[in-house]
Amino acid sequence: MLHLFLFATSRATSPHRRLVFALLALLMLPGSVIGTARASGEAEAWAALSSERGAIAVMRHALAPGTGDPAGFQLGDCTTQRTLDDRGRAQARAIGAAFRERGIAVDQVLTSQWCRATETAALLDLGEVREMPELNSFFADRRQAQSQTQRLAAAIRALPEGSVAVLVTHQVNITALSGVYPASGEIVVGRPEGEMFTVIGRIALPAPRSGS
Repeated sequence: MLHLFLFATSRATSPHRRLVFALLALLMLPGSVIGTARASGEAEAWAALSSERGAIAVMRHALAPGTGDPAGFQLGDCTTQRTLDDRGRAQARAIGAAFRERGIAVDQVLTSQWCRATETAALLDLGEVREMPELNSFFADRRQAQSQTQRLAAAIRALPEGSVAVLVTHQVNITALSGVYPASGEIVVGRPEGEMFTVIGRIALPAPRSGS
């Protein structure tokens, strides 16, 4: 299991702080440092969601081609944002179906306020969807990474004890929280343990190919 101390950067002295940020920068890379863990623990992740009350599924939104958001992005206007394509919508539906096929009872579905996240959460069809600003992307302003990750960790710890929650968010948020660089639609399953988020495993259901 992977353990990351979420508040290490806030507690480190200046020389140590630089080292911590350097290590976090490595974790943000999509290369071999993260790739070795990408396919690990899928069976364990499904088992935790099926049998362990309190497991948290932190999901990157389904496939939305591109990177970031266009110039002039507005949070309340989906026409100004990068959004899901048909493959992404099919992927989100398939992920929700995988939960239902396994009889996993989800207590809460929480989402970033970005349209590609809210649409993903709705298409999962796993329950009422509620927006959680702590899940919003900080891709455009990485200076917010530490403070927002701390707020997200606190929000996760504040979830009702024993509940199973699905949180739909963005790559940068998941990487900062867990050290995992997720693909579109990938789920990192873990649990809060004090100030740590302990990763149990990962679930990846790729988007269908074009025309399929």
